[in-house]
Amino acid sequence: MNITQLNHVALQVADVDSICKFYSEVLGLKPIPRPAFSFPGAWYRIGADQELHIIGGATGPVYSASRGNHFAVMVDSMDDAVAAMKAKGIEFTGPHNRPDGALQIFIKDPEGHTVELCTSPR
Repeated sequence: MNITQLNHVALQVADVDSICKFYSEVLGLKPIPRPAFSFPGAWYRIGADQELHIIGGATGPVYSASRGNHFAVMVDSMDDAVAAMKAKGIEFTGPHNRPDGALQIFIKDPEGHTVELCTSPR
């Protein structure tokens, strides 16, 4: 077996509409076609060929933190990412310097899932 890449991240959410608004308007992710599942949800493109899958029906609490359950997306400019979050009124922590030289900030979606925005290591 040879794993070639991460295909998608899936988040189970209670309010699909508010989560979709966040990922499209705040992070600028583009929706992509989703199979006709029997449950609500949405799919978004991340980068060239990775995806975020939103799955409706969550009923429990979200356990997510920068040093716990989260996912990360690469940005080409931390300055631009910080400016975009400030312009949209999104609270974040950081930027932090990782030991490998990458920069990172952390935001939370409306249900509390942590998303890391990071640069490449230097």
